[in-house]
Amino acid sequence: MRVALFLTCVNDTLFPGTGRAVVALLSRLGVDVDFPLAQTCCGQPQYNTGYRRDTEPLALRYADVFDDYDAVVTPSGSCAAMVREQYPRLGERARAEGRGGGLATALAAVVPKTYELTEFLIDVLGVTDVGAHYPHTVTYHPTCHGLRSLRLGDRPVRLLRAVRGLELVELPGAEECCGFGGTFAVKNPDVSVAMGTDKARAAEGTGAGVLCAADNSCLLHLGGILSRRGSRVRPVHLAQILASTEGSTPS
Repeated sequence: MRVALFLTCVNDTLFPGTGRAVVALLSRLGVDVDFPLAQTCCGQPQYNTGYRRDTEPLALRYADVFDDYDAVVTPSGSCAAMVREQYPRLGERARAEGRGGGLATALAAVVPKTYELTEFLIDVLGVTDVGAHYPHTVTYHPTCHGLRSLRLGDRPVRLLRAVRGLELVELPGAEECCGFGGTFAVKNPDVSVAMGTDKARAAEGTGAGVLCAADNSCLLHLGGILSRRGSRVRPVHLAQILASTEGSTPS
């Protein structure tokens, strides 16, 4: 199986350690992972702000870059949801507007083989115990795209429960949005911060030292709020927990 890592813009720019963690994790599980350097933004910011036509070249580039791979794995629920939910709509709109079916055909080939990390681990590789060791108390925040768009369900929790040394505590109001929402945080900063503060308080109330999620965009938002609160809770991406082994914690 030829597997490609789709790192995403946010991770490439701000959280490259998450990408390294994904490679370390999948390599430990016997997967040969490639990182095609031609990859770029999936187009979610443009699409979500109404620039649908400007999104099309990015979607087509995605299809071209990842065309030869059997699977594309990303540590981002929001970007995975963009590919799986919105790319087909882009293609069909282009076809309906009489601009041909080329975009729809190209995207149809790549959409089904794009997986969020936990989907790939459980649904494709068939593993829940990935051999991780992480001796910390952790609470898990299911992000909106993972919860409502990809319907990840309990996949992330099942993976966390199998990590040796990890104590998983329930996050009150876990299914409530953290308030980030990409451009929502820019357009509605006061509401966004209020929602994030509620989530931060809930995490602090669990007694956990680590707030885990499968999407760094949400962790970026929550991490900023936790930092400004002087909180001892630190945000950690799920991939970094799963890549950790005894004596080795990926940065």
